[in-house]
Amino acid sequence: MNQRLLEHVDWALVVALMALCLLGMVTIYSATGGETTVLRTQGYALVLGLMAMGMAMFMDYRHLGEKSHLIYLGVLLLLVTVIFAGAVRGGARRWLDLGVFNLQPSEFAKVALALLLAKFLGDSERRRLSNHQLLLACLLTAVPMLLIARQPDLGTAVTLVPVLMVVTFAAGLPLRHFGMIVLVAALAAPIVYTFGLKDYQRSRIETFLDPERDPRGAGYQQIQARITVGAGGVWGEGFMKGNQAQLRFLPVSHNDFIFSVLAEEQGFLGVVAALGLYLFVILRSIDAARLAKDALGSYLVLGILSSFTFQVVYNITMSAGLVPVKGLTLPLMSYGGSSLIATLAAFGLVLNVRMRRFTN
Repeated sequence: MNQRLLEHVDWALVVALMALCLLGMVTIYSATGGETTVLRTQGYALVLGLMAMGMAMFMDYRHLGEKSHLIYLGVLLLLVTVIFAGAVRGGARRWLDLGVFNLQPSEFAKVALALLLAKFLGDSERRRLSNHQLLLACLLTAVPMLLIARQPDLGTAVTLVPVLMVVTFAAGLPLRHFGMIVLVAALAAPIVYTFGLKDYQRSRIETFLDPERDPRGAGYQQIQARITVGAGGVWGEGFMKGNQAQLRFLPVSHNDFIFSVLAEEQGFLGVVAALGLYLFVILRSIDAARLAKDALGSYLVLGILSSFTFQVVYNITMSAGLVPVKGLTLPLMSYGGSSLIATLAAFGLVLNVRMRRFTN
C-alpha cells in the first residue's frame, strides 16, 4: 500500500459507516434488554467486517474484476450447499454452520453480482446495451435469485433486482426498454401473486393492506412496529426505556425492527440523525461513482449502492408500516454477522474505487 493511496482514503465515509455500526450496537444492546451475548457476537462480526473492508480497500478492484467470475461461481457454490446442507431456523434453510459462526451466503451474493455485472458491462465499448448483453445480465442475476428464493428468502432475493436495474441502466439500457421491463413486471404481478407466492407470503401482503384483519397473528408485527415508532415522539423514551422493546411487545426488535426501537427510544431527533448518516453514506458513494476513473469502478459502486439503498429504504418504510413486513434487515444497524461483514466489505470496494481514481 503506497502513501499516495492512503492520502485518498475517504475518511468521512469511514467515520459515517462506523457511526452507523456503533449506533446499531447500542440499539441492539437496548433492544435485547442488555443481553451481552448478542452484543458480543455483533462485536466479533464488526471486527471481521473491518478486516474484510480493509482487504477490499487494499486489493485493486480491477484485479478483483478480473476474478469476478470465480467469486460469482464461489458464491453460487455456497448457495447450492445451503440448499442441501444448510442449517434450518424458523422454517428456512439460509445458513451454513461453520462451528464458530453461521455464514449466510446470500448476503455476499449482492457484492458478487455487482462485481460481475460491473466487469461484464464495464468492458463493453458500446454506448448502449445490446439485447444480448441485457439477456445475459438477466440470466446472471436470475441464477442466484432463484437459489436464494429457494431457501426460502424472497426478501434477500429481491435485493439483487436493483443491482441489475441500476447497472444496466448506467451501461446504456434505453429508457423504452426500462419502461417495458417495468410494464412486464406490473402485468406479471397478479400471476406471481396467485401462483408464485406461498400462502404466508400472500398473507403478508393482505395483512399490510388491512393489518386489523388479524391483529394477534399476521398483522401483529406491523401494528406493533407502528406503535413503537409513534411512541418515541420528538425526544424519545430514553435509552433502554422504551416499553415496546423492553417489554417484548415488538418481535425480533434487534433484527428486522431495529429502526423502530431507535425511533421509540431516541425519538424524532434520533431518527433524523440516523437518516442523516445514511443519506451521507449514499451521497458520498454516488460521488465515488462519479469520480471513478473507469466504467468498471463506476458500475461497481452503483451496483453496491443500489442494493444497499433499496434495503435501507424498505426496512425503514416497513418499520413505519408503509410496506409489507419482509425479512429485510437494516444494513449496518440490525443484528446479523453475515450482513454486517458483507456490507462493510462492499463499502471497502466503494472506498477502493475512490482511492484509485488517480492511479494508472
